[in-house]
Amino acid sequence: MPCAAPSAGREATPPSVRTAAVRTATGAARGERFRVYPRATMARPVRTFHLTTFGCQMNEHDSERIKGMLRTLGYEEAPTRAEADVILFNTCSIRESADQRFIGHLGEAKRLKAERPDRIVAVGGCWAQSMREQVFELFPFVDVAFGPGQIHKLGEVLLQDSLEAQAGFFEFEDFAAHLPAARTRPFQAWVQISQGCNCVCAYCIVPQTRGREVSRPPDEIVAEVERLAADGVREITLLGQNVCSYGRDLDRSQRTTFAELLARLDAIEGIERIRYTSPHPKDIREDVVRAHAELPSVCEHIHLPVQSGSSRVLKRMRRTYDRARYLDRVAMIRELVPDCAITTDIIVGFPGETEEDFEQTLSLVEEVRFDGAFTFIFSPRRDTEAATMPDQVPHAVKRERMQRLVDLTQTVARERAQRFVGRTLEVLVEGPSRTDPDRLRGRTRHNKTVNFDGIASPGEFAQVRIGSATSTTLAGEEVLLARLGGGAH
Repeated sequence: MPCAAPSAGREATPPSVRTAAVRTATGAARGERFRVYPRATMARPVRTFHLTTFGCQMNEHDSERIKGMLRTLGYEEAPTRAEADVILFNTCSIRESADQRFIGHLGEAKRLKAERPDRIVAVGGCWAQSMREQVFELFPFVDVAFGPGQIHKLGEVLLQDSLEAQAGFFEFEDFAAHLPAARTRPFQAWVQISQGCNCVCAYCIVPQTRGREVSRPPDEIVAEVERLAADGVREITLLGQNVCSYGRDLDRSQRTTFAELLARLDAIEGIERIRYTSPHPKDIREDVVRAHAELPSVCEHIHLPVQSGSSRVLKRMRRTYDRARYLDRVAMIRELVPDCAITTDIIVGFPGETEEDFEQTLSLVEEVRFDGAFTFIFSPRRDTEAATMPDQVPHAVKRERMQRLVDLTQTVARERAQRFVGRTLEVLVEGPSRTDPDRLRGRTRHNKTVNFDGIASPGEFAQVRIGSATSTTLAGEEVLLARLGGGAH
């Protein structure tokens, strides 16, 4: 079995699937028993799986754990859903578009389940968590549903000889770090440092799907990164809903700030790049920014979501900072790490957003000069404050504003990227270019994608002379003499 030994409070043996069911939040609080739904017994052993992942880097990391667990149990990954014995979805619920895409895929799973009733359909992730009280009633063909904190339960279910009840698991138990991970690239790895969020942003469903913030003990994180380094990993990305508040919930004996954690990880031999996502503007402090300037492995890139340039809208969003506070954080970054790349998230059309509010967002983009931006049209999420706010912005207005914002952010990003033209940058090679398989692709320390001509192999660092730049990518040629001892500049 791939699962670690049970921790305190965890069942020593997998629960019988015959008695597994949906345990609602209310029911769990009252100690109510599971509900049971009769299911058909599996006709034959399950040996193949197909997994579709929606959403953020946290979900990508969770999917790596799911794949690693299943492969350890002897399952093979099927190229298509039609060839799979287990059809898996790792879902996102942050935006309505993610829900719609997932529901469309779920329709195919329903058809395939009807063709072969012994197939197992499993739904995990944030959507499953948010729909925990309804998922089996709305989608009776789904066999297993589990939240982000219950990934290991899928393995326990699949170890059973038969599946006779719908099985739902939604109470956060522990981080999935004890599960093996099937990483996309052997030299890069995600490392989860916390789970959940204590913020109450009016538009966000994450606190409902991933719960309140829980930090992993620092020694556990360091041990995981040491193992990764020994396994050949050269770049890690730390994951958390708000990484800069890391450690505040730990007891005094383990209390560690995020900056202190970065310093400990920087000292691990073999780890040459450290990235993280994402900080909250209210929590990023000077010690974290100084880490980018002083710790060799911490990359020169900070993703700092602003969401709006209007203080009035930020207040309605419950972001707990205003425009001036955000610009102060940016000024600190520019002073301490002058060449740092700053990227952001922006929401267009939040309820009550006026043309003047939107113009303030445009002016903030001009002032900050972001290296890139993820832009989103506001979509109401169920059970969030913003979903019922008055003064919803008409969709046509949101689309028109979005186009103006995209045009501006791309122009600014393209102008910012020109500073790299003529420079030689260190690029971690990831593989062939997606647009030209005869070229290579990799990323700089600034998190810029580079397509280039060269002879380097995936996992190697190449020195690349940059010849041109767009808003999203750089292009150049590997400096072959650098292999003889030259450096980047």
